[in-house]
Amino acid sequence: MKRSAKEKKERFLGVHLGVKSDRSTSAKSALVRRPYKPGVHGPQKKRRSNLSDFGRQIREKQKFKISYGVNENNLKMLYAQATKDKKDVAAKLMQLLERRLDNVVFRMGIAGSRSMARQLVGQGHIFVNGRRTTSPGYQIEQDDAISIRPESAEKQLFKTVKERIKQFDAPAWISIDKDKLEGKIIAM
Repeated sequence: MKRSAKEKKERFLGVHLGVKSDRSTSAKSALVRRPYKPGVHGPQKKRRSNLSDFGRQIREKQKFKISYGVNENNLKMLYAQATKDKKDVAAKLMQLLERRLDNVVFRMGIAGSRSMARQLVGQGHIFVNGRRTTSPGYQIEQDDAISIRPESAEKQLFKTVKERIKQFDAPAWISIDKDKLEGKIIAM
C-alpha cells in the first residue's frame, strides 16, 4: 500500500505532526505501523550517529514547515516580517504563522488538519468579513470574522463539522459561535 509523502515525512522525523487529521492518531498511521525511517533498507539495525547542532536546527525547521504547511519562500518572507519588529523574533514569527487563514480555520475546528483547512480556503468555502478569500496565507487581523460560505454550509462535509465543533475547545484568542459556525478573532 502506497504511503503519502506527508506520512513519509512524519516517519522520517519520528514525530506525529498531525498532517492527516484523524489518521495521524489512529492505528492506521504510518508512524504507528512502521516506527522506523522510510527507505529501501527497512528498519536500521545499526544506531546512527548523533546529529550536529546544525542538523538539529534543520530538523526543527522541517517540522515547523511540514506542520504549518509553508514552503521555504513563505517562511523566509514571514521571518523577514518578524525581524522588522526587533523585539522577540520567535514570538512574532509564531504570531504570523498562527494568524494565517488556513491555521485559523484549523484552530476554529472547521477542518481536521491544516492541509484540509488550506484546501477549504483555496476552494472558496471560507469568508473573511463577509468576503470570499481563497488565499491560505491571508493574514487575519483582530476583530476579523471568519465564517463558512452559505452555499457551502449545506454540503455534507460541513454538516459533520457542526457535530464535531460542539465538542471542540478553541484557543482563547478566538471566539466561536458554534450554531452559526462563525468565529471572531478577539485578541492577537
